[in-house]
Amino acid sequence: MVSSVSRDFVRQIEGYGLATAEILYRLPDHPKLLQSFVWQEYDLCPDFPELNRFLAFWRKEIEGALHSVRVSHCGLIKPAELTPVNGMFLLH
Repeated sequence: MVSSVSRDFVRQIEGYGLATAEILYRLPDHPKLLQSFVWQEYDLCPDFPELNRFLAFWRKEIEGALHSVRVSHCGLIKPAELTPVNGMFLLH
């Protein structure tokens, strides 16, 4: 049976929220210059296992040395994100 529920929605129900990280790293050929990389994935706050897994991969496989990582996280789905309807329209 094929599930029609998206993987991202299931993760949100499990407690994951959308995490965005701005990663500043040094260019390998020009270490005085910084480059920005934006990473986004559903992750668990405050431990961020997905982000830590990605950063471990970065340190092992990518030549650009990490300078800093800035993280923002959006929490669970909340009722405040729903907008009530003030009227009803019937279409024939």
